Amino acid sequence: MKIHDLMELSMANLWRTKLRTTLTTLGVIVGIGALVSMVSFGTGMQKNITQSFKENDLFTSMNVTPKKLNMDAAMAGDLENVVEETDKEAIALNDSALKVIASIPEVEIVFPEISYPVKLNFNSSQTKTRLKALPAEMGQFKPFNNLSYGTFFTSDTTQGVVLAPRILRELKIQILNKETQILSSADSIKGFQLLPADSIIGSKLTISTSIVDVQRMLRNPFAHIAPSSKMPFKEETVQLRILGVLEQTNGFEANHFVGGVIVPIKTAEEIPHLGFNSVWDILGKSQSPDTYTSLYVRVKKSKDQPDVQKQIENMGLGVFSFANELEEIKKAFLIVDGALGAVGVIALFVAALGIINTMVMSILERTREIGIMKAIGGSENEIKTIFFFEAGCIGFLGGVFGLLLGWGVTRIANVVMNHHIVNNGGYEVDLFYIPVWLILGAMGFSVLISLLAGLYPAIRAARVNPVEALRHD
Repeated sequence: MKIHDLMELSMANLWRTKLRTTLTTLGVIVGIGALVSMVSFGTGMQKNITQSFKENDLFTSMNVTPKKLNMDAAMAGDLENVVEETDKEAIALNDSALKVIASIPEVEIVFPEISYPVKLNFNSSQTKTRLKALPAEMGQFKPFNNLSYGTFFTSDTTQGVVLAPRILRELKIQILNKETQILSSADSIKGFQLLPADSIIGSKLTISTSIVDVQRMLRNPFAHIAPSSKMPFKEETVQLRILGVLEQTNGFEANHFVGGVIVPIKTAEEIPHLGFNSVWDILGKSQSPDTYTSLYVRVKKSKDQPDVQKQIENMGLGVFSFANELEEIKKAFLIVDGALGAVGVIALFVAALGIINTMVMSILERTREIGIMKAIGGSENEIKTIFFFEAGCIGFLGGVFGLLLGWGVTRIANVVMNHHIVNNGGYEVDLFYIPVWLILGAMGFSVLISLLAGLYPAIRAARVNPVEALRHD
């Protein structure tokens, strides 16, 4: 019997039992739909995080500290073991170390890190965030080279700031569309002020910081020890002009990596603030006033990062790189994807039982037919092929419509979740991602499961005794 004839006969058998075939295929559709929708959520999260890293050029960035920091301990809140103890003394991060690192050919820029908590006041609204100090030349790199509004500062002494998009949301401010000056769907958020960009760029922003109230401590050195007393701090304020607003890259707000308010490095040094700039300060590991707590290092190309990191570590310094952390994040996502995919696999297993049941029932109903095929010369392999093809068709159709179901579910879920995010002042983000490998994998897995489910019925059909089959009513 020709392959074409076997396929035609198999399709005719499936069509003859339309209701049973439809219900069996529906089980495969639900299983594939569940598998695709859940795995696409994990891949979507991973894609968004990776995209945030790329948009902020974090693969070219490193943070250098006097000693290596144990990030696992830091994430667990174990401050005692954050600093990895070694026999070597911590290397001083002074101007000499900075010049040595800057002399590495692959290094683009290196500067001391300055970051401290501040309170922002603008247009009768206020929020708390961290101030990040950057040199003006960082304006040529991502994400600072592409602002949504305004411009980046051109001097390290400029009396101005650049804001991250989330700060405007926290200040309950929504900027009108810069091109059409009409409201978009995200502008109808309750409690938000709707302002044109021109009324924000160039306006004064008040920055408040806390400093030690020396005069109060001198007047009464032990007053703050009393249970009801206030801490010996006072608030200092400074007004700076808003120069620009960073571009919103995606809904994961990648600008968390660069601080809520960005200030020229010399200007930031002049603002009164407490001297805790980093974890190194909090742990009391600073060596002397003329050393830096940490350095920011940017390499020219992402491929240069591992080599530069090795050179800096050979100097006895600690290096933290987001590129290294991303590998750990990917491993975690593999576990998440596996857990989510397991639900779809369970649904497919149930669907496979349905295929077995359908095929076995088909054998019982077509026993006489099988006997006739064998009597006129049909071989066991041809009988197996017929049933294999029927099972494969169910798997193929289930895979196709399962992919459509999974895609539809992810679109609906994305709309619902983004509606909630936008109503709370956030930005839309595509939470689901269906890559080509997932499409092909889902199709192949669907057909494979169906063929495996059809294996026992096919073998059973091939072993039917033709004499007994012809006597079967």
